[in-house]
Amino acid sequence: AFFSATRTMRATHQSRPCHLLGSRLSTPRGIVLSTRVHRRPRASTKARSFMDFLTRMGNGNSQSSGAGSTLPTASLDIGAAPSWEALHGMAAAMSHELGVPLPGDEDLENGPPNPMSLRRMFGTSEEPRVKLYRDHAAWCPYCHKVVLQLEEKRIPYVIEKINMRCYGPKPRAFMEKVPSGLLPVLEVDGQIITESAVIQSLLEQMYPDNCPLLPAQGTRERERAGALLQLERQLFGDWLNYLCRGAQKGRFESTMDAIDHELGVAGGGPYFLGEFSLVDIVFAPFLERIVASIPYYKGEMVRGQGRWSNLEAWFDAMETRPAYMAFKSDFYTHCHDLPPQLGGCVSTKEGRPVEAKIDGTDGSWSLPLSPITNQSLEPLSTGDSPAYDRFMAASRLIKNHEGVVRFALRGVGQPGQPAVSAPLADPYAKPNLDHQVEVDAALRYVAHLMLTGKVSDGSHEDSGVCTTGPSASASDAVPPSLIYLRDRVGVPRDMTYPAARQFRAHLNWMIDHVTGSS
Repeated sequence: AFFSATRTMRATHQSRPCHLLGSRLSTPRGIVLSTRVHRRPRASTKARSFMDFLTRMGNGNSQSSGAGSTLPTASLDIGAAPSWEALHGMAAAMSHELGVPLPGDEDLENGPPNPMSLRRMFGTSEEPRVKLYRDHAAWCPYCHKVVLQLEEKRIPYVIEKINMRCYGPKPRAFMEKVPSGLLPVLEVDGQIITESAVIQSLLEQMYPDNCPLLPAQGTRERERAGALLQLERQLFGDWLNYLCRGAQKGRFESTMDAIDHELGVAGGGPYFLGEFSLVDIVFAPFLERIVASIPYYKGEMVRGQGRWSNLEAWFDAMETRPAYMAFKSDFYTHCHDLPPQLGGCVSTKEGRPVEAKIDGTDGSWSLPLSPITNQSLEPLSTGDSPAYDRFMAASRLIKNHEGVVRFALRGVGQPGQPAVSAPLADPYAKPNLDHQVEVDAALRYVAHLMLTGKVSDGSHEDSGVCTTGPSASASDAVPPSLIYLRDRVGVPRDMTYPAARQFRAHLNWMIDHVTGSS
């Protein structure tokens, strides 16, 4: 049904991403490159000193060989690639310079919000009463709502990740507790609670003193909050009709007008009730997906065009909140995770140029990358910091390189059985380890290029990537392996959008380099 309704699309995710931090390395079904969300350095003295530091690190690297761009096709000098140990040393030095921890060193229990966290304590010592069952790939918007509420209220909780049906079976133990299999599920003192609205209401009742997110009962503001939550359900239905059936465009836009109007009524602030509330949390997951999907499938911009100016201000305000930014996805991930969840999305010819940009097929995933602004196709009011974003992507790759290499080798391995409904998701695929040496070398080069920034301008001169030398070997397996990896980097599951953008573009640079397309 999906392929009859839409064009064939690349998918972003594997069904059950493995967690490659610490003892969870053994999970065989996917890859997670998740990274803590930090405030990125602005164009300040510190940022400039970091750029100087990057230059020193790049110039001082004895592994660089200064190879030019007229190189043999499909070969790599394995021995010339920097070792993972050397790369870790570079990343550790940069981590110290930036004042941020390397992956694996973050305080996942008490530190800033992090999509890799499975246990959140917020400085408390008692065992959490709350257990949240949510989806592995961070696709589910209803799980998204509950996570944001738990983080904003700082309620201690633990997480158990469960497959969505579109990318794999659910464990028997979970199905015994929840016969419907639907997510999210909250377990409190052994009691099972389903349905996100019920869960959110219960959390407000259980923890009234933890950052109350609703006005007091019986007030006019509480009544308005209830009406706004009904408007969110109307928005969901109108968006779904337009996205999946191509119907009632006018009604969808009218509902968006109503939402923009309600944001203007607030007066005292950019949020729905003036100050941040549960209403903002409930709206956030679907507004985020609307902003991504309507341009991709319909060719119509929702954000950055000025029609809904109050909504623009709302997004800007949300992007100042650490919890929202930690769990924020990107357009590519949303546009490919929605069809398997919804049963298909109807595309129009007007959407195809936008699709090409979001998917990178028009060259937008190639170096040099344009800056991210709140006027970009994919707006982000906080912008990007390319050197920092490259560092974050590289350090995650370095930390998890064994799992990343094996995952990439699925691109030249055997497809798995049984198949799942999410396009290109293949949780049971088997990697072809015969090509481990050359793919490992290619990814070492990619990590080094991101750390040094040597090719951030798109140049192939003096990159340090050698394709001739005593240990040069044929690399026919490298391009399909890197393509497989590139198309499955998911946000926020693996890293932030700015970091993922850098990683995808540097993988493309290496693909071009070894195929002679540079």
